[in-house]
Amino acid sequence: MTTTSDSSVSFEETDARRDEMHSTIEAWIDDLVDHVDDAQASEEFQDWLDVQSRFHDYSHRNTLLIKLQYPEATKVAGYNTWRNEFDRHVQEGEQAIWIWTPIITNRCPECENSPSYHEQIGCEYDETPPEEWSKGLVGFKPTAVFDVSQTEGEPLPELETEATGDADDLVPALKNAAADIGVTVRIVNADEWEHGDATGVCKYRNQRDLQPVVEAKARSNQADLVVTLIHEYAHALLHSDITDETERAKREVEAEAVAYIVGRYCGLDTSGSAFYLAAWQGDDPASIQNRLDRISNTAKEIIKMIDGSTSEPDET
Repeated sequence: MTTTSDSSVSFEETDARRDEMHSTIEAWIDDLVDHVDDAQASEEFQDWLDVQSRFHDYSHRNTLLIKLQYPEATKVAGYNTWRNEFDRHVQEGEQAIWIWTPIITNRCPECENSPSYHEQIGCEYDETPPEEWSKGLVGFKPTAVFDVSQTEGEPLPELETEATGDADDLVPALKNAAADIGVTVRIVNADEWEHGDATGVCKYRNQRDLQPVVEAKARSNQADLVVTLIHEYAHALLHSDITDETERAKREVEAEAVAYIVGRYCGLDTSGSAFYLAAWQGDDPASIQNRLDRISNTAKEIIKMIDGSTSEPDET
């Protein structure tokens, strides 16, 4: 996959600046779409996708149970699944995470119970024998699962999504720009991070106070921290009024495209954004171009704030 330029870009303060900036961003969006297409076709991505497909999609109730018992959990599976599917083993002394799993067996057409409980309660249905009953849900049972961090063995494939480059001056610049963007920003130490494998979040204190709070997980890679902050700033600028969960993929595409553009403007290698976007299978990469104006204007706004400009974003 082709990497982005490692030198920052500047636009002269002339009447043509707006057009030059917009055409450059359009070209970068074309690059990003190409990178995402390449990423989706890569063997690395296909290996990652194969592993992801083997993890169960847990219900909301089980997700809450997992988070209550093991807040830092990211990928969970049963003891035998870890051993047989992933060639990993639960480490000695680890505490199980308990969830509810469905019991599917032959079910009485009348009382909707398993054969044993059907007899126990004295159900009189006898038109067909139990072995001919259709299978169905008859209850739930507690089942032990373990997070990947509780296991050891063959490593799971990872996608290299981190940005790289010289970003030491950019973190303070983004923190200083928070007030202009209208967010409260916090860099949270890794041992205090409460958002699992997310590296950043954009949230709201309450319904009365609509100013978003951006939290980013502290890390040694300052370039990646910068891109995370830009990504969450983009959410704050673009998505404060969107509550439809089905729009999540579109929101992520827009926010990461903004992060890619602003990071590239600042001279960072943001080519890892392609793998990030490739993981959002619900949205075609070409749709990035369909939202060019929203992405472009938001990127320009953040760029101006990083550059210390107080002018309003250009209209396109």
